[in-house]
Amino acid sequence: MKPTRAQMAPAMDSREMVSPAVDLVLGASACCLACVFTNPLEVVKTRLQLQGELQAPGTYPRPYRGFVSSVAAVARADGLWGLQKGLAAGLLYQGLMNGVRFYCYSLACQAGLTQQPGGTVVAGAAAGALGAFVGSPAYLVKTQLQAQTVATMAVGHQHQHQGVLSALETIWRQQGMLGLWRGVGGAVPRVTVGSAAQLATFTSAKAWVQDRQWFLEDSWLVTLAGGMISSIAVVAVMTPLDVVSTRLYNQPVDRAGRGQLYGGLADCLVKTCQQEGPLALYKGLGPAYLRLGPHTILSMFFWDELRKLVARAQHQGT
Repeated sequence: MKPTRAQMAPAMDSREMVSPAVDLVLGASACCLACVFTNPLEVVKTRLQLQGELQAPGTYPRPYRGFVSSVAAVARADGLWGLQKGLAAGLLYQGLMNGVRFYCYSLACQAGLTQQPGGTVVAGAAAGALGAFVGSPAYLVKTQLQAQTVATMAVGHQHQHQGVLSALETIWRQQGMLGLWRGVGGAVPRVTVGSAAQLATFTSAKAWVQDRQWFLEDSWLVTLAGGMISSIAVVAVMTPLDVVSTRLYNQPVDRAGRGQLYGGLADCLVKTCQQEGPLALYKGLGPAYLRLGPHTILSMFFWDELRKLVARAQHQGT
C-alpha cells in the first residue's frame, strides 16, 4: 500500500525547498505581517492575563471582561491606536525570534533531522528555544508597553516607558545587559512548546488535508486548513506558559534587578495556582486563541506561500 503524505510526514515539499538564509527572511517577514493583524488581540490578551494578579477571584475590580468588551475598554481608555500598543516592539520580536526559528528549522530539514521519527517536534522545539532567547529583550519591552494605560484601567505593574528605544535604554541603564533578558526563563519554555506544536502539527496537518483531497494540491486553502488545525494545538499547550511569561516580564524589579513578585517560572506557577486557582493559568484563553489562532494561521500561511513563490522563481531561473 502506498504511504500517505501524513505517514511520510515530510517537513517540506521538495518543490518548495529554499535555503536556510532565505527561510530566515521569509519566516521573519511572514510573522511580521501576521503581527500587524493580531497585535490588538495581543494587547487585550496581555491585560486579561495581568488582571487580578495574585489576588483571589472576586476580590478585585475587573475593567476587562471578555474579548469584545475588553477591546472596547482599551479603545475608550487609550484610543483606537491604543489597540496597536507595542506594535514596533512586537515587530522587532517577531523578526528576531522567527527569523532565527525558521532559519534553524530549515537547517534541520536540510540535515534530514525532520525525516526521523519525532524529528519535526525536536527541530521545532530547539529552533523555538533559540529564537525565544534572541528575541527576549523585544518581548520584554512589548509586554510592558502593552500593559501601560491610564490609572483607572491599569492592571499589573505600570513601567511608564515612552517607547521602544526609551524602554531598552532605561532597562539597560538601571539593570544592565542581564536586565534585558529578565523573564527569559519563562519565554524559552513558552516558545519551545509552542514552536514544537506549531511546526510539527502544521506539517502533519497540511499533509493530512492533502490526503483528503478536499482542495487542489497546490491551493492556498490547503495551507489555511493546516494552519487552522495547528492553531488548536498551539493554544492548548501554550496558554499556561504564556500567562506565566507575561507576568514574569511585567513584574516590578528591585535595584538589583530581581523580580519583586516571582523568583522564576516555577515560583510564578505555584503562586498563581495557590492565590488565584489553577484556572488562572488559562486567563485570557478566548483572546489567546483569537490571537494565537489567527497568528498561527497567518504566519504559517504567509511563510508557506512565500516559500512557494521563491521556489518557483528559483526553478524558472534554472
